[in-house]
Amino acid sequence: MLRLGLFQGCVGCLAVIFVGLLNRVMLTELGFPGLLVGGALAFEQLVAPSRILFGQVSDAHPLAGRHRTPYIWIGAALFCSLAVLLIPLIFRLHSALETGSGWGIALGVAALCGLTACYGLAVSLATTPYLALVIDSTTEQERPRAVGLIWCLLTVGIVVGAIASSICLKGLDGVTDPGQLEAALFTFMSRVALVVFALTLVATWGVETPGARQQLSRAEDRDDAITLAAAWRLITSSRQVLVFFCFLLAFTLAVFLQDPILESYGAEVFGLPIAATASLSAVWGIGTLVGLLLAGLWLVPRLGKFACARLGCQLILASLLLLTLVGLSAQPALLKLVLFLFGLATGIGTNATLVLMLDLTLPEVAGTFVGVWGLAQAYSRAAGKVLGGGLLDLARTFSPDGSAFPPYAAVFVLEAAIAALALVLLSRVNLRQFRDDTGRSLDRVLAMELG
Repeated sequence: MLRLGLFQGCVGCLAVIFVGLLNRVMLTELGFPGLLVGGALAFEQLVAPSRILFGQVSDAHPLAGRHRTPYIWIGAALFCSLAVLLIPLIFRLHSALETGSGWGIALGVAALCGLTACYGLAVSLATTPYLALVIDSTTEQERPRAVGLIWCLLTVGIVVGAIASSICLKGLDGVTDPGQLEAALFTFMSRVALVVFALTLVATWGVETPGARQQLSRAEDRDDAITLAAAWRLITSSRQVLVFFCFLLAFTLAVFLQDPILESYGAEVFGLPIAATASLSAVWGIGTLVGLLLAGLWLVPRLGKFACARLGCQLILASLLLLTLVGLSAQPALLKLVLFLFGLATGIGTNATLVLMLDLTLPEVAGTFVGVWGLAQAYSRAAGKVLGGGLLDLARTFSPDGSAFPPYAAVFVLEAAIAALALVLLSRVNLRQFRDDTGRSLDRVLAMELG
């Protein structure tokens, strides 16, 4: 499980560079409008319905006798390649914006949206079978510890990516020449992509046994006997699926709404250079790592999954209010302290939420259910990217004297309100009701499919 968790570390490393660093460069160094940046990068998540399809396909159609790992490898090869191609595309779009070429801008925006959509498809293709593989490889009793370990490695990947960005790009502090920026970022992203793909192979090679058949607990046939239509009937058989889906939307949005603007917040309100703002994600990641370990090893076993998830949401709400207030001081040290606390709250809430997510999954159709939960998270990440940049632009139009702090504060306060909504939705989740509803529905579906 430790080796398998390396893949999550790779995903985290690439994500912090893709979302944090490139957002900051586009918004601050290249002067892209926030709505353009958030809207274009949101296409990574708007293709999230594909997760349900990819999950069901990996359940039903093995490649070379394996249900999960071939899809992981294909997806990883694709998203690594597309991440590298994104760098020159960003700078071609910047050139079009500088020259005011209408056709160039339109083509550049369309290409940026299309490439990020393809990147999102590749990530979905890799990560959905990966989470199903985690479920395949663990029992219900083993999953809380497995979740803690794997998401700790995801956070380690985020920290490593942030530190690598900070070290490798330190020479770019104060650089505004697009040619210099493009060359340095292209070289950096190429190296990261090669390392990520190599570690993906190391993490997953030999984990899944060729020709292994996953057995249904209520039938003698395999789970690939269930079609996508039947799987959808199973998913919609319980109101609890919708309640938990909405909770995941709110929880994820409460954690990531500030993601597209955090590094620009550090740059414009606190006066930090590129290398310093890249390190902000490392501070948040270290706090998240501590929170994941604290929740997995102590809080969840003592308080329970629901109580720990509720505590995490409450701490996230408090941290977002602190993140707003710390901007009044413009002290980088205080910003880092608040980000560490925010990471700690995120880690506690994430561990408990992920354990709940895996409990609200039927092993018989693990890939399909993971696709549904992944869809909720992806849509909220997409909404976060669009709303983060768009709300910042909107708030700037109402900002008196054009000061930097009030627009960012408006976004953080809204994010805190979403965290409060997540708390309300969590109170309506009922694990026993989910199991009763879907258990009865699974029997009916199997009878129809196998009858």
